[in-house]
Amino acid sequence: MKAFEPKVTLTEQVARHIENQIVFGQFGSGERIYEGTMAKQLEVSNGSIREGLLLLEKRHLVKNVPRKGAFVTELDDFFVRSLYETLELYLSHTGRKLARQWQPEDLDRMERLYEQMEDHFHNNNLMEFFALGVEYTKASLAYANNYFITAAIEDLWPSARRCAFVAFKRGGKRVLEDNLAHMRESISALRDRDEERLASILHHYAIQQCQQVCEATTALSSLAETP
Repeated sequence: MKAFEPKVTLTEQVARHIENQIVFGQFGSGERIYEGTMAKQLEVSNGSIREGLLLLEKRHLVKNVPRKGAFVTELDDFFVRSLYETLELYLSHTGRKLARQWQPEDLDRMERLYEQMEDHFHNNNLMEFFALGVEYTKASLAYANNYFITAAIEDLWPSARRCAFVAFKRGGKRVLEDNLAHMRESISALRDRDEERLASILHHYAIQQCQQVCEATTALSSLAETP
């Protein structure tokens, strides 16, 4: 008997579409999203767009301002540093649990995902690379066993994808190489069940990624200000 698979709601479809436009830079930092225009593009009601935007506000990609409309969240230094500080706290906590409790199938899955991401990196399949990055993070949460942490990371992850793409646009494949290196080191620490080394790797990764994104947003701001 086939397992029950709930359908993706229209609201979720709308949210994912706008999310990808924000993540991959089709909507800029602080840009307004017009409900009517988006409704015509997607051939849905204004209400469906509004519901999707409310969902994206929960995911920290959009800010809905009463009587003014919806605006893409500003990607400034404060936002970026807050994001990576929070992600490090959550992922270090869950990573320690994973280091203590992983089973062979867990590590096998993470290694397969790493190998697939490496293949996509060498073949310049960027969208697939970023998509598998999401799957890798979900695999690393296997032993989180905490509703609030898991839900919080789910809501933070779209912003992490957005930041990763911003860093990539400026730093190119070097940024992806850094990601792969940290993943490889993390898997090695997990295999050794070395919680402290894993926490140190995650800390270094968070600092490095945060710095790359802040440098990229500063460069973008400078370009925007140039007459």
